[in-house]
Amino acid sequence: MRRQLLSLLSDGNYHSGEALGAALGVSRMAVWKQVRTLREHGMPLEVMRGKGYRLPGSLELLDAEAILAGLSPATRARLARLDTFLEIDSTNTYLRKLALDGAPSGSVCLAEVQHAGRGRCNRPWVSPFAANLYLSLLWRSDAGAAGLGGLSLVIGVALLRSLRAFGIDAAGLKWPNDVLVDGAKLAGILIDVVGESSGPCSVIIGVGVNVAMPDGAASGIDQPWTDLCRLTGRGHFPRNQLAAGLLDCSFSAIAEFEQAGLEPFLDEWRRHDVINGRKIRLQLPNEWIRGRACGVDSGGALLVETDTGRRRFVSGEVSLRVAP
Repeated sequence: MRRQLLSLLSDGNYHSGEALGAALGVSRMAVWKQVRTLREHGMPLEVMRGKGYRLPGSLELLDAEAILAGLSPATRARLARLDTFLEIDSTNTYLRKLALDGAPSGSVCLAEVQHAGRGRCNRPWVSPFAANLYLSLLWRSDAGAAGLGGLSLVIGVALLRSLRAFGIDAAGLKWPNDVLVDGAKLAGILIDVVGESSGPCSVIIGVGVNVAMPDGAASGIDQPWTDLCRLTGRGHFPRNQLAAGLLDCSFSAIAEFEQAGLEPFLDEWRRHDVINGRKIRLQLPNEWIRGRACGVDSGGALLVETDTGRRRFVSGEVSLRVAP
């Protein structure tokens, strides 16, 4: 009922409780209870006496059928299941649980809002309702965790490819998992691996893309950010189309990565490397490293020229910032 209610309100106009109840086949009191629950969970529903309820601005809710209709035949063949939720703790956490229960490779989850979304190093990922894209993909690999070096770089390339279809040509890649435009973060990638180092494992690939981030919701973000509506000048962005394009590019990139490894992606990644040659700071679990970024090696590790010589860093629990 909540999804149907939000769909009715998605045009941005006011609707009376009586009209909504008639459309849903419930009482006005039942509508009010649903609205109260949605507001308690962070949905930006407005209530005005004499007018009713509305969602500010037009809204495109995630729609599994619309996403499926936008996929290429190759992606539909690889897709095992597609779940969409109004709310969830975390799309990555959900797929991790499914993976442990035997869910097939190619399972995908999206949500309108995450209550416990996270980025790398367990940082919270700001996830306001229906404002951005929160997507996770389960991929089962026989290569083992040790054979997945550089996967975040591969997904970064796939994400750039999908964004170019919407005219986002200025985006760049910040090792190991961020997409930036003019120094502001547009998207991030989180890779979770469940399994043995050298045996079969499950990989949960999480992608968050800022689409129409409300200024108030972004108050807790500790770095410059941007979103697709700001970059394109659109008041509305087709999130279902964006999700379909991202899945097309991601499934294709994963298939190529399985066959040929990281090497086919390195030239493209290096062309879009926004920190190469810049002074950076790396935060490791027990120390800070300062130096100059020197690109990535054939395994996807970051090369840094430091006072003690050139060093190599894998992503792990490394946090990178451009030095002032």
